[in-house]
Amino acid sequence: MILGMIILASTDAISKYLTITFAVIQILWVRYMVFAAIGSCVVYRKYGFSGLRTKRPVAQIMRGLLLTGTNCLAVFTLSLMPMADAHAILATAPLIVTAASAPLLGESISLKRWIAVLFGFLGVLIILRPGIGIFDPISLIPLGVAVSFSAYTILTKVISRDDTNETTLFYTGVVGLVSLSFVGPFFWVEPSIADWFWLFLAALFGSLAHVFIITALHLAPASALQPFNYTMLIWATFLGYVVFGDFPDALTVTGAIVIVVSGLLAWNWERKGI
Repeated sequence: MILGMIILASTDAISKYLTITFAVIQILWVRYMVFAAIGSCVVYRKYGFSGLRTKRPVAQIMRGLLLTGTNCLAVFTLSLMPMADAHAILATAPLIVTAASAPLLGESISLKRWIAVLFGFLGVLIILRPGIGIFDPISLIPLGVAVSFSAYTILTKVISRDDTNETTLFYTGVVGLVSLSFVGPFFWVEPSIADWFWLFLAALFGSLAHVFIITALHLAPASALQPFNYTMLIWATFLGYVVFGDFPDALTVTGAIVIVVSGLLAWNWERKGI
């Protein structure tokens, strides 16, 4: 899971660099070409053509479209703001999943975990700073990404009850590739050899990250892996400073700490069943 988070943050850094030259759609179109190829190979190697059958075709398509839209919005966000600032707000996704699990998945959420969720959103308010004269509406975009990604996570949990992870991986790549192929040609700019290298590297990294994360979920419960999600925030902050010279201000750091602490508290109380 740690490797997956580090690779995802590295993918974001490359994508942020690529947005200087290329449209978000083109960057993701190339990424999904590789993703679809890897997903197809994985499912065929394990199950053959039978692995392409899904018991939830509509849900798989909706999930694939939701992730594609989330990725587009996420890369667009990285083109507008520093990596650490964006990832600090994106770190609320586990808390949003916790809050949404009660009404959507029928899970029982204790009072302590609700307090942790509210504490986490206090961290978001510290980062956004509404009403004190320096609020930037662009900061709402990563919050929208976090909500969208949380919906994707919940839908993934629902689908996992009927389909294998390999089947889901296949449809994730294919649905994204097909949907982006309708609009990708309109945004295409011919890359140089060096640009092709970075486009392909971002695509390969993005695909490998999902493979590592899915493998981790095979080996350990999702709740046990949740704390390692915050590795991405740390690595994104490091890359943002080293590669782009961006470092979050004191309020953003404070808000990020509040979000991480609340997420770890929610995880710890969930693990103990309190």
